[in-house]
Amino acid sequence: MKIIFLILKREYLVRVRKRSFIVMTILGPLLIFGFYAVVGWAAISSIEQKKVDVIDDSGLFKNKLENTKSLSFSYPDATFQAAKSNFLNSKKDVLVHIPENVMEQPKSLQMFAEKGVSLEIKSSIERAIEKEIESIKLTQAGITRKVLQDAKVNVDSETISLSEEGEKTSSAGAATIIGGICAFLIYISVFVYGTQVMRGVMEEKTNRIVEVIISSVKPFQLMMGKIIGVALVGLTQFTLWIVLTIALTSLGTSILGPRFAQQRAQTVMATQPGMQQQMQRDEDTTDETVVAQAQTAPKNPVDDVMKAINSLNIPMIIACFLFYFLGGYLLYSALFGAVGAAVDNETEVQQFMLPITLPVIFSFIIAQFVLRDPNGSLAFWTSMIPFTSPIIMMVRIPLGVPGWELALSMTLLVLGFVGTTWLAARIYRVGILMYGKKVNYKELSKWIFYNA
Repeated sequence: MKIIFLILKREYLVRVRKRSFIVMTILGPLLIFGFYAVVGWAAISSIEQKKVDVIDDSGLFKNKLENTKSLSFSYPDATFQAAKSNFLNSKKDVLVHIPENVMEQPKSLQMFAEKGVSLEIKSSIERAIEKEIESIKLTQAGITRKVLQDAKVNVDSETISLSEEGEKTSSAGAATIIGGICAFLIYISVFVYGTQVMRGVMEEKTNRIVEVIISSVKPFQLMMGKIIGVALVGLTQFTLWIVLTIALTSLGTSILGPRFAQQRAQTVMATQPGMQQQMQRDEDTTDETVVAQAQTAPKNPVDDVMKAINSLNIPMIIACFLFYFLGGYLLYSALFGAVGAAVDNETEVQQFMLPITLPVIFSFIIAQFVLRDPNGSLAFWTSMIPFTSPIIMMVRIPLGVPGWELALSMTLLVLGFVGTTWLAARIYRVGILMYGKKVNYKELSKWIFYNA
């Protein structure tokens, strides 16, 4: 055990002290945070309001198109040809021509701009005119817009988990996202850190350094020291990433949260320009109206996200993630180490990598179907098989998994790791000192049954 610890210590310190490890550990969360910060800033940054002149030959739309945060409509008293001739000098962004027969031929609408019309502006103008055409047709049919709006209902349900401990609010959306992220991290870590073990073994074998090491260390001790050492490197990196991500998320919430709420409020007021005046006139508003207004007030999306995350059992998710991260990594890294010991160069690696990587890729694909039915038979059996359980179970855990299934899955994963480690060690002890020989699966099977 002391020898394994010494090898483990060396593998850990050599990798942790590398400049690339330090840089990526710090830059990883910063780059991700920076990316989403830029996206968030772009989403909440003010959009310059476009000025739109409307020439309405039909006479049905004048002063009826609602101004928004991005569009301001005006209705000049001019003919279409005159407005078209003076458009470049009018300092307006878009000229819209609504023909007289627009009700019969809606596609006859025309838009003019000096440098073209963006898809978003084009769609916004079309939606505004479509909405007014619908209102006109509904009015002609004896149905007002208010009746139609009152008939629309936005259903937003609250999910509640029932258990022996009682009722507990849950969030299906947050559980799905968190489970997907954890599964993706395990999927990536198996390849990244497993490949590090394989390349480390190949390097020592190619440089003949292993011949000196094996003189005082057993092959199994060398393999286990390498695997566990790299695993600790991965855990260190993930722990630092989690700490930095939480810190950056808290910072981003405090900065962007109020901006999101302010933007939502401005959007509501822009789309309902008479709302403030109406609220000032209605001084004798009833309690029921006050409650209704409070329920329809714009919400802070950042607060909604944090509330959804807090509804999950975060400590349990983190604990299970660490277990399945270690279990999945150890199981596959033992096989990666065996491959590294069996081959002499990168060219020979490919034929042995495919059987190892297929279960990982398969489980990541199956995870998409498991999300649809996390308690189905497909989800159950794939979360029990050691080669697929690290990814599949992490998808299911945030959504709720019975305790006995979790215990059985963990037990089978441990047994799977022990079995693959024994198998890999049998190959490793022979292959680590084998040079210049083309290895195939038949040869590997012979190595497994060689006597020490």
